[in-house]
Amino acid sequence: MKALLLICLSLAILTTSCKKTKESLTVAHGEITESVYASGKIKAIDQYNVYSTVNGVVQEIPVNVGDRVAAGQTILALDNLTSGLNTENAKAALELSTENSRKGSDKLREIELSVTLALERLRLDSIQFGRQKNLWEQKASTQFEFDQKKLAYDNSLLNYQTAKARLAQLRTQLQNDLRRANINYDLNRKIFSDYSIKSAFDGKVYDILKERGELVTPQTVLAVIGRADTFFLELEVDENDIINVSVGQKTLVTMDSYKGQVVEAVISKINPIMNERSRTFTVEAQFTTPPAKLFPNLTAEANIILRAKQNTITIPNSYIVDKKYVIMANDEKRAIKIGLKDYQKSEVLEGLNANDIIYKPQ
Repeated sequence: MKALLLICLSLAILTTSCKKTKESLTVAHGEITESVYASGKIKAIDQYNVYSTVNGVVQEIPVNVGDRVAAGQTILALDNLTSGLNTENAKAALELSTENSRKGSDKLREIELSVTLALERLRLDSIQFGRQKNLWEQKASTQFEFDQKKLAYDNSLLNYQTAKARLAQLRTQLQNDLRRANINYDLNRKIFSDYSIKSAFDGKVYDILKERGELVTPQTVLAVIGRADTFFLELEVDENDIINVSVGQKTLVTMDSYKGQVVEAVISKINPIMNERSRTFTVEAQFTTPPAKLFPNLTAEANIILRAKQNTITIPNSYIVDKKYVIMANDEKRAIKIGLKDYQKSEVLEGLNANDIIYKPQ
C-alpha cells in the first residue's frame, strides 16, 4: 500500500513538473521573408573550358595561371611539325597553280601558239579554197582539185575550233586548280593555326590543366579562361520552385569563404530547360556589391526573395499543428490561417493577436 502511494505521488510530481516546463511564447509582431533556396558556385563572366580541335602533344605553355591574356594570344602550343610541312606543301602547290594560270605562262603559251598556227593555216586554206572555187565555177579546174581544197579548208577549220576549245578548257582547268589550291592552302593554314590554342577574348587564365609533353585530344580540357575579376553566380533551383523565380528578384547569398557574411545579388537570367538528371534549372545572378575577392568555383548558397512583410504576426513553425492549429492554454486547439512561410517561421493572418500565449506541441 505504501509502495503504491509512493508511485502515485512520484507520477503526480512528474506530471506537475512536465506542466511547469512546457514551452510557450508570447505572440508578437515581426518581419518575414518568403524565399526559394538555391545552391551553386561562383563563375567568372564568360568563363569557359579551353579545348583543342586537334590531337597533339603540348610543346609550349607561354602563360601562367593568373596571367591576363589578350584576344588571340596563345595559351598552349602543340607539336605541329607535320601540319607545318603540309602547309608548306600546300603553299608550293598554290604558287605553282598561280604561275600556271598567269597570262603568258608556259602552259597557256603552248596552247595559244597552237591556236595561232591553226588560225594561220585556216586563213591560208581559206584563200586557196576560194581561188579553187572560182576556177571550178569557171570550168577551169576539175572536181577532184576542188574537193581537195575544200577538204583542206574543212580540216583547218576543225583544227582551229578544236585548238580554241582546248585553250578555253585549259583556262577553266587552271582557274579551278588555282581555286582548289587556295582552298587547300587556307585549310592547311587553319589546321596549322589550330595547334596554337588561343584565348577567345581579353581575360584571365584561371587554370591550366596540362603540362609540357602531355598528349591532348579534342575531349581534353586544357585550361579555364574568363573575364578578369568579374564574376556572377550560377545557381541550381529545384523544379518545384522554378515557377516562383523571376528575373530581377533580390537574392541573399552566403559563402563558406565569407562565413557570417550575407551578400546581395539580383537574378539576371533563367535558363529555360531543366537538367533531367538533377531535376533542377540553372539560374544566373549578378552581385549588387561583390566581395573584395572572389575566385571561380567557390561554392555558394542563396535565398531568392519572393515576398517580404514587415510588422506582421509571426510564430515559429515548430508551434504549428497540422499546418492550421496552435495550442492555447488548457491544451485548447485554435485554428489559424497561414500566410507567408520561411524555413523557421510563418505569418499568421487570422486566429491570433499580439500578446496571445501559445504552447509548443509535445
